[in-house]
Amino acid sequence: MVKFSYTILYVKNVSESIEFYEKAFGFKRKLITPENNYGELLSGDTIISFADVQLASSNLSNGFNLSKRNQKPFGIELGFTTENVEIVFNQAVKMGATPLEKIKIKPWGQAVAYVQDINGFLIEICSPMS
Repeated sequence: MVKFSYTILYVKNVSESIEFYEKAFGFKRKLITPENNYGELLSGDTIISFADVQLASSNLSNGFNLSKRNQKPFGIELGFTTENVEIVFNQAVKMGATPLEKIKIKPWGQAVAYVQDINGFLIEICSPMS
């Protein structure tokens, strides 16, 4: 059986990224390497990981597209569920996230909002699906 274990975001500053997610969403730090080039956050069943650009480049010989705040986000999102979408959205923005879409109620009743993190990655903040 295959299990989805983690997502790695390639960032310029691992510690700064970890601190943002701790303050904005309340996730707990699992580890940061002594070289400060890789770190992990506990976020429920799935780990959110961060690798610095240099480490990521060493893994991919043909390179990659770096996420940036001043550009449209990639066509992928991290989805965070909460019973308090407005509170979490406002906290994320207070900690430095860029608001993209304020809360909207979807036809199926789910509250959904979007921000970009400090590295330009797209985050959906939503209520759980019933």
